[in-house]
Amino acid sequence: MQSRWYDFGGDTIVRTDQYIRLTSDHPSQNGWLFSRVPLTATNWEIEVEFKIHGKNQLYGDGFAMWLTKERGKQGPVFGSADNYEGLGIFFDTYKNNRPGVVFPYVMAMVGDGKTSYDKDTDGKSTEFAGCSARGIRHASVPTKFRLTYFQDKYLKLELQYKTEGEWTLCFETNEPPAIPQVAYLGFSAETGELSDNHDIISINAKNLYTTQPTGKPTPGSGRGKKTASREGGSWTWFFFKIFFFFAVIGGGYVGYTAWRSNNNRRSHRF
Repeated sequence: MQSRWYDFGGDTIVRTDQYIRLTSDHPSQNGWLFSRVPLTATNWEIEVEFKIHGKNQLYGDGFAMWLTKERGKQGPVFGSADNYEGLGIFFDTYKNNRPGVVFPYVMAMVGDGKTSYDKDTDGKSTEFAGCSARGIRHASVPTKFRLTYFQDKYLKLELQYKTEGEWTLCFETNEPPAIPQVAYLGFSAETGELSDNHDIISINAKNLYTTQPTGKPTPGSGRGKKTASREGGSWTWFFFKIFFFFAVIGGGYVGYTAWRSNNNRRSHRF
């Protein structure tokens, strides 16, 4: 039960044909999954399919995704260490004390290595950006999140949990936090008296070579801007194809005319 790319620990269960279960639907569990190799790309996209489910009407606490300098350390923040340095994305399913906020709640926190996550207020004082995601637990479609990052230029988090193939913007900003140059990708979860299954089904991390979006979006929920894709040709390429097409047609016509003229001369000779 080893992976070339990831280590796991705590109460994590690996079912290689189905999922990696960070915590099962039992109280007082704690599990983690961390990459062995750091993420060193400057522009990247991480897409993860996950599932939060259980048999109880009361449930908690949620799971987290990490991009941090340290890896594989258990602790009180969704099963991982506090006072971390890097970026944490928290999928919080249990409301402690945040009046006016609908749960489950997805929140980003930037750790400086010194600041603690305040569990009693669900991280309100240290929130970088976030959004409510009612229905993300026990969703009727595959639940996914997609985090897109361009160094010093852009950060966007999208969720899929309402309709398959439809992405809902959670937050985006043109003033992203500084992520450590050497950061490990990880996931962790914990349960207390209340519990849930927290499953990681697939992870797809890749470099990006596209142009980042323009504009000045701010952290928080709202409509996203489309990113420019490297797919598709430019206007120059389009006109070149048009020119090439007519050149082929013209060349074929000239060749046919020359052949017909030569054939006619032969007919006149005989």
